[in-house]
Amino acid sequence: MRAEANFASSPARVLIDFMDPLTIAEKVAITSEEKNVTMKEISCLLKDDNKRVGGITSKGRKKKYTL
Repeated sequence: MRAEANFASSPARVLIDFMDPLTIAEKVAITSEEKNVTMKEISCLLKDDNKRVGGITSKGRKKKYTL
C-alpha cells in the first residue's frame, strides 16, 4: 500500500487506541479508487470518534478488474 499522510494519529498529542490506525488503513484499502474516504465516514468506526485521530480526505485503493 502506498504511504500517504492524509490521516494523523494523535494530532492533539493524546494516547490513541491501537486499533484506530488499523481501522483507517482497512477503510482506505477496501474503498474503491473512484471514491474518497472522509474523516466523517471514519469517525463512526473509531473508538473515541475523531478526538484522537485527525485528517483530510484520501482516495480509496481498491481496484476493479474485469476479465
